[in-house]
Amino acid sequence: MKIARPLMLVSLVAFTGALLAQTSPLPPKPQAPPKPVPTIPQTPIPPAPQPNAAAWVLMDYTNGQILAEHDMDARRAPASLTKIMTEYVVNAELAAGKIHMDDKVHISEHAWRAGGAGTDGSTSFLKLNSDVALKDLLYGMIIQSGNDAAIALAEHVAGSEQAFAQMMNAYAQRLGMTGTHFINASGYPAPDHYSTAHDIAILSRALIRNFPEEYKISAIKAFEWNGITQHNRNTLLWTDPTVDGIKTGSTDEAGFCLAASALRDGMRLIAVTMGGPDMNAATTGDEALLNWGFNFYRSHKLYAAGQVLATPRLWKGEADTLELGIAEDASVTIPRGQYDKLKATLEIPQRLVAPFKQGQQVGTLKVAFDGKPLVSEPLVVLKDAPQGGFFKRLWDAILLWFHHGNGITTTPAPTVSVSSASSAAVPAASK
Repeated sequence: MKIARPLMLVSLVAFTGALLAQTSPLPPKPQAPPKPVPTIPQTPIPPAPQPNAAAWVLMDYTNGQILAEHDMDARRAPASLTKIMTEYVVNAELAAGKIHMDDKVHISEHAWRAGGAGTDGSTSFLKLNSDVALKDLLYGMIIQSGNDAAIALAEHVAGSEQAFAQMMNAYAQRLGMTGTHFINASGYPAPDHYSTAHDIAILSRALIRNFPEEYKISAIKAFEWNGITQHNRNTLLWTDPTVDGIKTGSTDEAGFCLAASALRDGMRLIAVTMGGPDMNAATTGDEALLNWGFNFYRSHKLYAAGQVLATPRLWKGEADTLELGIAEDASVTIPRGQYDKLKATLEIPQRLVAPFKQGQQVGTLKVAFDGKPLVSEPLVVLKDAPQGGFFKRLWDAILLWFHHGNGITTTPAPTVSVSSASSAAVPAASK
């Protein structure tokens, strides 16, 4: 009986195998033919508009990318576009707590004589030796383009307009405005007072980014003070509801200038024209640039700050890998429907030996569109990577004898499919 049970089990297995061998397999189910992958036809991009102006530029706000330009780095008299920097400096001093919106600002003879009602320039009609709230002066300068308000603000902040101009130039240098030099706070014509369309766009972008609440003043269409109502000179505020700034300017030397910005569907563009024959030319020029940019381009956030983009091998560390990413969001602005032309790569040293500190650069993220470089961002360490213990360092030292490579290796960045309409792999992104 002890032998019969194993024999029965063997017989059962043999019988089952024979039965399965005689059973014909089920025919495979017919497969449906693969569905064709729809493609999005590329939108033809017409040439950029050509504003009737001496110099102009169209910039994407998010990344500072230039979409179109003409003589954008040529030095020109900026007229009242100067007041964008005056506003920037005043906002910076407000943020630092050095001045306050309710400060009483004294209207000096210089402010009254150089920018007041007796001049042929724009004015806030400030009275000599009066004291005016700083907030009213700021509104008057931005909305009415008051020269007297700009000078009074400069004197309140720095003690004199000359000293304030030095502050303006320091901020310009800090922002990378390499083609700019200021002599005064109002934009009144003066030797050695100049800027460029490119620099004005850089400044406008910094103003919107660093002082978003104060920037909203630029969208106010009219301002009443001391019984006098004056309207914002930027007529795009009335004709285009997406426009929310920034500043007009005109003198005989500068011609007619306009810096304008608009926000549509989460995308912001900045257009600057300088040296137009009249304000209508400046307005229509900016309007055409903005419409062209919004119609044919789209901004894409590719990677977020702090996102882990690579985990290469770490030698002699507590951990075996090193987390790498970027310190600031990376985005690009490209023609609509051409997202699959993006290619992102990571350049990382082949040998990474601990220790590393958070924020230390060890590589580069590069993004190209159709072979043209668009982004080059430092690839940094996302968290401290200290050395490992004695035996860990000793063991890795032995392994390193067999590890060859001290140069830079280039690898594709993380990718995802764009959408169901395309099978192309592109940088991980939120469109």
